[in-house]
Formats: sequence, C-alpha cells, structure tokens
Amino acid sequence: MARYSMYGMAGIGIAAAIGFVLILGSIGGNIAAKGPGSPAFMGGNGTTTGGGAPAVLTMASSQNIAKFSSLDELRAFLANVEAGRNAFSTALTGIPGSFEAYQVRLGVTDSDVRPTPPSTLEGGTTSAPSMSGKALTTNENSQNANVFSSTNNQVAGVDEPDFVKNDGKYAYVLSGDKLTISDVYPPENATIVSKIGLDIKGGQYLQEMILNNDTLVVFYTEYAQDYVIPQYEFAPQPISAPKTHALLLDVSDRANPKTVHDYVVSGSYDDARMIGDRVYLVTTSDLYSYRQPLVPKITESSRTVVAPDIYYFQNPEPYYNFNTVTSIDLANKDDDIIDSKTFMMNPSSTLYVSQDNIYIAYQKYLPYNYYEQSSRDRFFAAVVPLLPQDAQDKIKAVDSDVSIPASDKWDRIATILEDTYNGMGESEKKQLFEKIQKSLADYDSQAQKDATKTVIHRIAIGPNGEIDYKARGEVPGRLLNQFSMDESGNRFRVATTVEYYSPYAQGLYSNVYVLDKEDMQTVGKLEKIQPGETMYSTRFIGDRLYLVTFQRVDPFFVIDLSQDTPKVLGALKLPGYSTYLHPYDEDHVIGIGKDTKDNGYGGVVPTGVKLALFDVSDVANPKLAGEYTIPGQGTDSEVLFEHKALLFSKEKPNVLSIPVTKYDAENQYAPDGRYIPPKVWRGFYVFGTSPDSGIMLKGTVEHSSNVTDSYYYYGGAQVSRSFYIGNVLYTVSAGNLIKMNDINNNLADLGQLQIGSTGDVIKYPVPLDAQPK
Repeated sequence: MARYSMYGMAGIGIAAAIGFVLILGSIGGNIAAKGPGSPAFMGGNGTTTGGGAPAVLTMASSQNIAKFSSLDELRAFLANVEAGRNAFSTALTGIPGSFEAYQVRLGVTDSDVRPTPPSTLEGGTTSAPSMSGKALTTNENSQNANVFSSTNNQVAGVDEPDFVKNDGKYAYVLSGDKLTISDVYPPENATIVSKIGLDIKGGQYLQEMILNNDTLVVFYTEYAQDYVIPQYEFAPQPISAPKTHALLLDVSDRANPKTVHDYVVSGSYDDARMIGDRVYLVTTSDLYSYRQPLVPKITESSRTVVAPDIYYFQNPEPYYNFNTVTSIDLANKDDDIIDSKTFMMNPSSTLYVSQDNIYIAYQKYLPYNYYEQSSRDRFFAAVVPLLPQDAQDKIKAVDSDVSIPASDKWDRIATILEDTYNGMGESEKKQLFEKIQKSLADYDSQAQKDATKTVIHRIAIGPNGEIDYKARGEVPGRLLNQFSMDESGNRFRVATTVEYYSPYAQGLYSNVYVLDKEDMQTVGKLEKIQPGETMYSTRFIGDRLYLVTFQRVDPFFVIDLSQDTPKVLGALKLPGYSTYLHPYDEDHVIGIGKDTKDNGYGGVVPTGVKLALFDVSDVANPKLAGEYTIPGQGTDSEVLFEHKALLFSKEKPNVLSIPVTKYDAENQYAPDGRYIPPKVWRGFYVFGTSPDSGIMLKGTVEHSSNVTDSYYYYGGAQVSRSFYIGNVLYTVSAGNLIKMNDINNNLADLGQLQIGSTGDVIKYPVPLDAQPK
C-alpha cells in the first residue's frame, strides 16, 4: 500500500482515466473473432452448430447488405450477438452475463457486430435534379378549374402528409379521432359534408393523411399490447407493441366515405411520402427480445398481407431496430399491391425523399466494444509519448511481447508507471500529470468529433414502386432536419453541425459534404463554417446552399455547389436569425425566424417573428430586399419549427400566410398586486411579396383573441394551416374553425365554418368488422 500513496490526487485521476485500458485490450487475445457465415454459426436450417458459445464479431469496412433466409437464421444471428456480448462481459468483469450492467456503467448502449453475409446487393440509379419548393396543382376530378395550393413540400412531385388537405373544392381536416370533410368552394356555399369518427382506442389520435384523387390515406399509431411466451415459460406475457395504421378511405362520395383497407404495419409511424399513385411509409419497431424478436409484418384484420424480408448490414449498428419501408399502390387500391422490406439498423430519425430515392438518416451510436479499442489507443497515443523515454521503451516492450499473457500485460505496465512516478520529484510529477491531462483532453475532443457522425442509407424506388436498398454513407456531425439533405443529379448533399467539449477546448461549427449518390461516398467537403455558431436553417436550391448560423447576429451564407468542392460565395450579417428558408425565385430566398436585440448582459433576447427577403442575384454580396417583424417578445409561429404551416405563392394569388400566436411577455399586475396572466391572440398574418416592394402586410385573420390561455406556456404556437382555392384564402384552426377571406380584396370576410365538436351523432366508416383492434 505504501508505494501507491506516492501517486497523490493527480496520480489517482490519471489512473482512473487509463487504469482499465490494457485490461480491455487483453480481451481480444482470449476471444476469437468468427462471423456467422462460418460452420460454427448456423446450419442450413438456421440452427446453431458446432461447440462453444458464438464469438465476438469484429468490425470491417464493407457496406454490403444481406438478407436473412429464415426466422431461425435471424434468431441464430441475434443469439450470436448476445453470446458475444456476454463473452465480452465475462472476460472483462469475470461475471457471466453481466454485459448490460457493464453498459450502464460505461454509458454505452447495445452491441456492434460485423457478419460475413451469404450474399450482397449491388447497383444504383440516378435521377434528374429537382428544385425544392411548392408545386401548384389542378385536380381534374374537382368540380372547378381553379388553381389551388398543396402542402408545402420539400421536393416537387413528392407529396408530404399533413392533417389538412384540399382538392380544390373539399377540405379534409383531421382532429383527434375525427375526420371532417367540408365543401368549401365556392365560399358562400361552404358546408360540412361529413364528420366521421374513426374507431381508434381512447387517448390516441389520427396523425396525418395523404390525398390521392378520391382516396384518402390516414396514418396513426395504435399503442396496444401484444403477447409473447418467454423462453421455457408456459404463459403469454404482455408487451407494448405499437402498430401503424394506414387506413385507405374511398371518399368519392364525400358524404359517405368507405373503408377500403386498414393495413396495420408493425412499429410506430415515422413518416410517409406520395409519388404519383404510390405511398411510401416508414415505421420503426423494437426487437423486444434478441431470443424471440417480434418481426415486422403487415396485416389486415386476421390475415397477414405481407411478411417483409429482413436485411442486415456488414456495417455494424450498435443498437438494433427494425425499420420497415412499405410501398402501397393506390391506383389499384382494391388489390393488395404492396412491397415492403425491413432493415435491421438504428431507428430512423430524419427522412428525405426524392422522386427516385428514399434516404433514411440517423445519428450513429458507438459500438459496445468501442471503448475497448479506443481506450487502448488513447493510452498509447496521448499518455505514453509524454513519459520518460525509458518508461516508453519498457511499456512498448511489454505490449509487443507475445509470450506475456494478454491478461497480465496491464499489471506489468501499471508497475512501470508506478516506478516511474515514484522516481520523480513532486514538481516534476505534477508537470507531467498536467501535460498528460491536457493531452487526454485534446485526444478526447478529437475522438468526440470523430465519433459524432450521421449515417445515411439510400433506398431506390423502382418504376413500379419497388423498394431496393442501394448504399450507405457517413458524414461527420449531426443533421438539423430534413432540409439538411438534398439530391441533385448523381450527387447527394448534406449539411451538418459538429459540437464537442472538453476541459481544455470546445468546438462548434457547420460543415457541407457532397456524396456520390451511387455509393454514398464523400467526394467533396467544406468544413468549419462560422466557428462558434449554431446552424439554424439550411436550404438547397439548385447549385447553391443557403445556410444560416447564429450566436448574436444572423450570418446568411451563399454556398456554391456547382463543383464537388463547396465554397462560400458571400454572406450577409443581420440581427436575429432564420429557422426556415424558402425559395422565392432563382435570385431571392425568404427567411422566417426571430428578430433579436442585445439584453445588456452580453446576450440577446427575441423581439418578434421576422420575415426577410434575401436578394442573392449578386452572390458575393447578398442583401436584404425587404423585411417585416411581427413585434412581441412572446410572439411565435408554427412555421419556425414546421414547414408545412407555411402557405406561399408568388404567382396569382400573391400570398404568404403564416400562423401567429402573440402574447404580452411582460408581466402584468393589477392595482392590488395580483398577477394578470397574458392574453393570447391567435390567427394568421398574410403578406404579399415581390423583389421590388419586399414583404407587404395584406392583413390579419383572427381566430381567437383577448383570451387568457395558460396552455400557451406548454403548447406554444397553435396547430394551424392555411391554403387557397382561386383567390380565396382558407385558414384552419385544427378541430375548431375554417375562415375564408378574399386574397385580392384586403382579406374581405367571405364567411366561416365551425368544424369543432357539435354533439351530433357521428357516422363511422364501414365495414367496422374489417378494422383490426
């Protein structure tokens, strides 16, 4: 014990940082690496063969994908993963089966494996670039020839789901468990055609829908129980297993919608898109048990419609989850024309869809054995070079001596460290520890940057809606949202933020990466844009990226993407920031965000919602062509975090509409000292835009005012949408009210339609017995 007292507190800190490094490193010599394609993994029927527990699987650099041939093969693969974890834990701790506790102690989740696949999929497709923006459509089946607005979609020709849709005559609104269909054009004859209560469980709600001519596809997640019989038990046990409903309604008779199909897909609803007559649905589900995984399926009533093939990757994923991509043909809705595939990987978090590809992106997590290798590398890279030369030589000799058992190496290295420290004076030892601590901090900072990555999978869409996995790529940093990704020709562009911290340094900056779409490998990059500032919004438009960062002012960057190596063309700095960017034309971009001012203490406070029109005709010197601020520190808009809340058209009609919530952020008190809660105004601000005149307020549409609403503090901005048919502006408060105003006549009132609760009897779609419970 006496010799350890010489460490002092600083020495204990270093020992804590590096003490288990070579213990971890020694494990590799005691566990053989063998893939599931070997004879010891599984036989032809998917059962395990050979003797002993399956081995820990090692990492490789291939991006191949393979398909499980049977459920037994999937189970055997997962059993191999679980056995590898337990073997790793036993070698590390000496306690069998304690890997989960070890994970909790280290703060690491789940495992990382690298199988050798029985087969691989190769190939790829290319597609023409598409301009992001809103498409104006005309529904040939509607009873009028007016142009009407669609959902504010990111990619032209790729429709996104929402809770409000219209077809140029009828408006469809989801609220709670109800669907309201209203005849809204012409406005003077507006009326509710039908209000349908859908048979869903109490406390759950309809989420989004897609409209395809006379077919409405409604999505919602049912949080229900499923039952499994645990291994070697006899009684079924309940587990929570969310299921996503894709409810196809025939609304050709708006007064009497009919249920065509109620497809139930395993997992929670993630997102959906529609291209032509095909709907693409993404759901995510847990495995629940590595021994008895709940594999995804698509059912209707008591029948299984599709049992998707399940694919896995040679690139490891440290946390396994089922991501199911399902394609549904709406042109032949009476038939079950469905393609569905499941990919075992991390849960989908961000979705980008072009007309040719589905891109699923998520933050990459570290594998369970990451710290085994990285801790050893950390020790030899950051600590050993700072030690006296003789200590370095001794440690390297021990490390390279194959005659020494791996489990004994750290004991010998620890003894060398102790002897080295004991031979130093206190001042010399203190200086060494300070250098080591800084070296470790620098190493950790770089490792943290390297470990923060986004994984992106490309899944091709075939000519008949087929789903075909193509490639996987990685980029440093994290995504902001779906607008951080874009496809253009044979390139895929990504904008990310890198953020890291250590005791000696911190980093925060933005990056842009260009990937070859075919294999999703990086071919160009621009890194460390505006260090110290956070990315607030991005928009890819043609060969340019418009990017906004913020700390105290709003740098609006114009970035050239005409070549594989991006470059900054120009920047404009303004007070405030934009959280959403929208294309106006090739020379102008609209920004919507918050205006700010200094708070007098070195920070900033918001002063209202700001709309800005940026002129980028001179890319080297972008300028402000117009702006408008809706004042109030508490003013907010749903557009700041949900692009579907924006209505914009620069053609006829010239309209930009956003939902707004205003309240007085300053505390108010009565003469007797009682606190007066703020009164909330909710409605829409409606503007016209032009490069010559900037942003001009047409007027406001009020939905509620002078109401003390404590919900504001918890719910923020209202859930609202607006759309137009011809020159009529329709503003919708979900579950409450549709207002109609003349866009070209100072927003003159054309009437309103109450769509809230009425107490009337609600008709349900039929047949009810076809809907799974």
